[in-house]
Amino acid sequence: MTNTLSRNWPWVALLASAALLAIAHAFETFGHLAPCELCLKQRQIYWLAMFIAAVELAGRMVGRFPDRTRLVNILLLGVFLAEAALAVFHAGVEWKFWPGPASCSGGAMKVDPAELNRLLSGAKMAIPACDRPAWVFLGVSMAGWNALAAAALAVGSAMAALRPPPARGA
Repeated sequence: MTNTLSRNWPWVALLASAALLAIAHAFETFGHLAPCELCLKQRQIYWLAMFIAAVELAGRMVGRFPDRTRLVNILLLGVFLAEAALAVFHAGVEWKFWPGPASCSGGAMKVDPAELNRLLSGAKMAIPACDRPAWVFLGVSMAGWNALAAAALAVGSAMAALRPPPARGA
């Protein structure tokens, strides 16, 4: 029973990453909160975690891959640490502890031609800025909550990586 965390952690990582991405997309779709550049980069890291976990789980189902549970859990640890670091950076940009990328903090920006046409036709546009939190709950922005979630997933990955996987067929 003590090794079930190690063996099942890819499932946890896959489902937690999918849930966090779904929450982000729900805020975008239903809350009409457009993601900034750093938000989108944070989503990419969760997609990477899902890919790593899915490859491991598919390999288990096929039965042709060698069991690499510990290696996968270590990879997931690295991915979630990177996610936590990027989320902390983003939260620090929001709190004005350090400057954010010029492309999303008031500096140079990339403009989609369709967006430019909308702007020229009189439509009002709010360009998402990395240095202004779009949503805050209990004094913590989405980036801050993401940092906490990613840190918790990193801790879980570390715990899973430290536990040896159960013997095959057990």
